Amino acid sequence: MKIIICGAGQVGWQIARHLSGEKNDVTVVDSNPELVRRAADTLDVQGVAGFASYPDVLERAGARDADLIIAATHSDEVNMVTCQVAHSVFGITRKIARVRAQSYLDAIYSDLYRTDHLPIDVVISPEREVAEAALQRLAAPATFDTEHFMGGRVQLLGIALDEDCPVLNTSLRQLTDLFSTLRAIVAGVRREGRLFAPEAEDQLYAGDQVYVFSHVEDANRTLEIFGKSTKKQERIVIIGGGNVGLAVARALERRTDRIRCKVIERDRAQAERAADALERTIVLNGDGMDMDILQEANIDRADAVLVVTDDDKTNILAAVRAKQAGCPMAIALVNDPTLVPLMGPLDIDAYINPRATTVSSILRHIRHGRVREIYSIGDAEAEVIEAQVLSTSPIAGRLIRDIEFPEGVLVGALLKGETVVKPLGDTKVEEGNVILLFVMAGDVPEVERLLQVSIDFF
Repeated sequence: MKIIICGAGQVGWQIARHLSGEKNDVTVVDSNPELVRRAADTLDVQGVAGFASYPDVLERAGARDADLIIAATHSDEVNMVTCQVAHSVFGITRKIARVRAQSYLDAIYSDLYRTDHLPIDVVISPEREVAEAALQRLAAPATFDTEHFMGGRVQLLGIALDEDCPVLNTSLRQLTDLFSTLRAIVAGVRREGRLFAPEAEDQLYAGDQVYVFSHVEDANRTLEIFGKSTKKQERIVIIGGGNVGLAVARALERRTDRIRCKVIERDRAQAERAADALERTIVLNGDGMDMDILQEANIDRADAVLVVTDDDKTNILAAVRAKQAGCPMAIALVNDPTLVPLMGPLDIDAYINPRATTVSSILRHIRHGRVREIYSIGDAEAEVIEAQVLSTSPIAGRLIRDIEFPEGVLVGALLKGETVVKPLGDTKVEEGNVILLFVMAGDVPEVERLLQVSIDFF
């Protein structure tokens, strides 16, 4: 497949990394020659320097015979015009645009983009994706990462193991024997900065970060087994009243269970806009790192603080200050993946990576074959892939123990009809089943071969 990616920033580079690794013909376009050179030097892609919305630039990028264009520059207008040019001039059939401005997004749901006047097949909003990720973190406060699969039946839980975890120094095989009725599987472990798919004899140690697939009905029990509280969140403080903070506060207001929420926003004009847009939420104008403002927000009585300003260092420092002031849980928005290792030592409970959420969302829309969901783990170190098993797949009709999965792959769950099945060695994978896999990045091409999903992208 021939794909043009417009924008060689963090999101564009990661998408190019994924798609070029799957043997697609990828061309990256950016107005910054240095970013284009970096992509061309480090990835198996071609690079074109120039403005993505210019027809002659797209011509040089091979738009005449491109199958897909992804417009992920920093400008909403450039992204939208790029899709228009791709459609009108070159007839590219699939067009994805990243759009941030709330005014454009509101128009999307008024069917502005449903006509040929501005042909965009998929609109990705980073702010909406991040807000959804933040809500999921708040819904599972004992986890540092979480996502739902199989129509909400299965939940991925990222759990940091403390010294008081009841199952430390226990092998995964023993864990399965001890809790035979628990519908949960440990699929990934991060130890001393390295992520890997564990084997049955591997043990769990304090300091490990584990990724567990759990049936949603067993999620609380799973957390308790790993020593985590499942206390309900009733008081939330949000630091940052921009698009993300406002979207989270609005969503919390719409929930039927009463949640008390306060927003702290440094910019007065933005604080006033947030106050006008919210009904029950208290908005405070001030610096989220100011202890007086935190005390005014009753941070010591809050169940969690969510820090979502547009500056990573502010988010980290404000989260640390809130924890020092007595808040038991802190979630920080962090764009720079090199800062993630600081989360543990600084006692920040969870983080949200906008790049990872946006990349996951875009890949979810462009994956081929019968892939239903995809979720990026860490700094694109692994993927969770949910796919339907085709009759032509080499795994159809075979027991899990007999399938030659690579070492970096673990089966997290099977959906047979409407029933989620915990995968064991003697579980048979059948045509039409939906399979959930934890896959290290280097093993994605082999998994796609096993699933027979490299046939067609849409």
